Amino acid sequence: MPSIKRFSPLKPKKVLFIATRQIGDVLVTTPLISKARELWPDAEFHFLGYRGKLDMLKGNPDISEIIETSDRPGFCEYLRLFNRLFQRYDLAFVTQPSDRAYVYGLVSAFHRVGVLGGHPQGLTEQDKSKKSKSEQQNAWKKAICLDVVDVDYFNQHVIAEKLRLLSVFYKDPQELFSKPISVTPPCGESIPPDIAMQLHAPYVVVHPGPLTAYKRWPLTYWQTLITWLCEQGLQVILSASPAKQDLQLNQDILSLLDQTTRDKVTDTNGSLSIPQAGALIRNAVLYIGVDTSITHLAAACNTPTIALFGATPPTNFGPWPNGYIGPQPYQLRARSQTVGKITVLQGPGDCVPCRKAGCDDRPDSRSACLDLLEPAQVITAVKLALQT
Repeated sequence: MPSIKRFSPLKPKKVLFIATRQIGDVLVTTPLISKARELWPDAEFHFLGYRGKLDMLKGNPDISEIIETSDRPGFCEYLRLFNRLFQRYDLAFVTQPSDRAYVYGLVSAFHRVGVLGGHPQGLTEQDKSKKSKSEQQNAWKKAICLDVVDVDYFNQHVIAEKLRLLSVFYKDPQELFSKPISVTPPCGESIPPDIAMQLHAPYVVVHPGPLTAYKRWPLTYWQTLITWLCEQGLQVILSASPAKQDLQLNQDILSLLDQTTRDKVTDTNGSLSIPQAGALIRNAVLYIGVDTSITHLAAACNTPTIALFGATPPTNFGPWPNGYIGPQPYQLRARSQTVGKITVLQGPGDCVPCRKAGCDDRPDSRSACLDLLEPAQVITAVKLALQT
């Protein structure tokens, strides 16, 4: 295995960024893209990701071409994609640790840097065999890269993880974190007239639906919070993705509200695109949501944001406070912590955050830490956020 270079003077003319995962994973690559643009102002940047997951890049001034692929390509699609990518780039940034992302990087570019995965809950002394297996699986990835960055799900923020992919191109890698770091949101699009005509200031955007059930906050807690918000004279805009479970979740919440409160709530019914959701959030006085991609979008839009976190460590995936200087804005565990315009709330318990899929470690599990994160704690954070 070749030794990893400490510094590379490479000045690429064409660069490919690879993020073959979810919408939020695409958004958190934007600080990396911005910093790479500072380093190589004349280079041409392209981006490869899954079809339907790239709206977070709409209007990004640094990306000249977006390449979409299926999350499960067939043989013919693989051939077309490889033919399109083959040795087209000087450098590829592999921002996800999957084998497929690395294969794309190997096919497309003469040089690569990449992220290496690890065990999701970290490794104990009894996990030496797992670590050894992981190192064996990662050996070929290290061999084809100029440099690699190890994932640390508890102590390293994902924004810092992506930025460290540039370390090999800096004589002093500390420069990466010496200036304000910001996430670039997509350019906004006009909100549909049927929703726009219902808006009146001041309004709060509430997004209850996460990708998986173990990140959900209890229905009755949303009922209490939304009722309190409306009693303060605020309009509540209920946000959702088009996914059936998100739409049903919002309908379940609405069904718990009394008529007076219900009349002050506007349901977007999952009809907004990502750029339209960004436009909606930009004009809100506050955003409240769970651990999901739209919460990261709210933070990127510089809207005061309250994020409800359960199993996920905020030190790894907390919404980035735009303009923050340094690699880590958050503590691993704190009932409430505010950095810039972002407040992260966590429930009690020595197990928080566990980074498991809820208490039963499966997608449909409950999470006791979120069950114990009571509405009063969120209301207190709302009061503070609206005062600033």
